[in-house]
Amino acid sequence: MVKRFMFGLTVLCASSFWAGAFAQGALAAPSAPVATDAKSLAVQKLFSQRFDNPEITAVRPTPYGLYEIQLGPDLVFTDEKVTFVFDGTLIDAKTRQDYTRERMDAIARVPFDQLPFELAMKQVKGDGSRKLAIFEDPNCGYCKVLRKSLGDIDNLTVYTFPFPILSPDSTQKVKNVWCSKDRAATWDDWMLKGKVPPTVECEVPIDQMLALGKKLMVRGTPALFFADGSRVGGAIPKAEIEKRLK
Repeated sequence: MVKRFMFGLTVLCASSFWAGAFAQGALAAPSAPVATDAKSLAVQKLFSQRFDNPEITAVRPTPYGLYEIQLGPDLVFTDEKVTFVFDGTLIDAKTRQDYTRERMDAIARVPFDQLPFELAMKQVKGDGSRKLAIFEDPNCGYCKVLRKSLGDIDNLTVYTFPFPILSPDSTQKVKNVWCSKDRAATWDDWMLKGKVPPTVECEVPIDQMLALGKKLMVRGTPALFFADGSRVGGAIPKAEIEKRLK
């Protein structure tokens, strides 16, 4: 049973569609305790039972008498007895604020200075006063478009985190770039000029690179992280990058 409400809010009976989706293994893994209080823990337990143990990241009460269930980078809402699940945009009727968007933005934030920059390639333009971190796959077409947009932005430090997820060739290219004498220049030669990096052998932290992307819930490339902790997915235009750098 599904009912569509204003603002795109969907209400789902807890025994229907979602149970089938989780049963097919969309998020199949036992859920360790992630709630911070007894009531939230009880909600987590009920939710896990009803939806075949999805991988729950967190359970938190909201100001609206509901509980938010974080599933990786996604959010759904439920009541205390997990009778219904709300999947969509939750609007505060008094303030007209998009509560779902605010919570999603908060969840996505990452303390920039805590990123493991030893897994990144560093490039400095001008005085390097503005900072940006990007997760890129060497075979990602949108990443190459983004690289061109960055070309005209000055006074910028870019930390490129290789994230080879598209193909085995992506992994090989990352290895060759990482083992080159000038990683940043070799990366740009490939991304901007199509110059294939020569095959070079050395130790490359591929597993750590992939684990970092998973930890930060990077679902695709490019993924941009700004100094204020915000993030954006996709090849956004130069004007939007400049705006966020400010």
